[in-house]
Amino acid sequence: MSAIYRGILGDRPYEVKVLDSNDLSKLLALQEIVYDALPNKDILQPLSEDEFLYILEGQGLLIGAFMAGELIAFRAVLEPELDAEHLGYAIGLVEDSDLQRVLYQEISTVHPEFRGHGLQKTLAAIIMQQIDTTKYDYIAATVMPYNIASLKDKFSQGFYITDLKYAYGAKLRYVFALDLHNEPMFSKEKITLSMGDIEAQQNLLKKGFVGVSMKPIEEEWVIQYQKRV
Repeated sequence: MSAIYRGILGDRPYEVKVLDSNDLSKLLALQEIVYDALPNKDILQPLSEDEFLYILEGQGLLIGAFMAGELIAFRAVLEPELDAEHLGYAIGLVEDSDLQRVLYQEISTVHPEFRGHGLQKTLAAIIMQQIDTTKYDYIAATVMPYNIASLKDKFSQGFYITDLKYAYGAKLRYVFALDLHNEPMFSKEKITLSMGDIEAQQNLLKKGFVGVSMKPIEEEWVIQYQKRV
């Protein structure tokens, strides 16, 4: 597969390609390196071999960054199955026809040796350019509270928080949504809550508020909520 993007990381060139099933072993190997390096393993929900193949064989898209032939980062979007856990429900969708127009922004990894250069953000921009926006209305994603790098990644892309719930076997996750066609409008009222105040955030989300940004205050991270109008 030919490169869809070429860039420089530090002073070293790299290229981004759309991945296929021939890249499966490289994906699994890199995921294991990244997972093993995490101090908190709950941050990442690894994909199984079958889940990778599901995407690689047409139910989504995987792109990877290569340096000197080595896979150093990858990013995925997934066409989810319609089930009771579909993230579209957390966006407020109900009908199957609407749920089918939702993509998931899935796993994103960067080799520990190549972090700090904005590669995750670059891959986000590249994969978004590959999405057929005539086929999809929303992109949804989940992130664990206090996974600061991934939370910043989502907010920087324009995602907003629509829910805070347990998923993946009772793991607490923010549910993010990105409207591909309409710029969201928010009320002037702003409410700031600690990221650790789970119940207060859940109550606010039930009232129609969404999380629009984050920032540190003293030694705590907070989420700013506004009502979508």
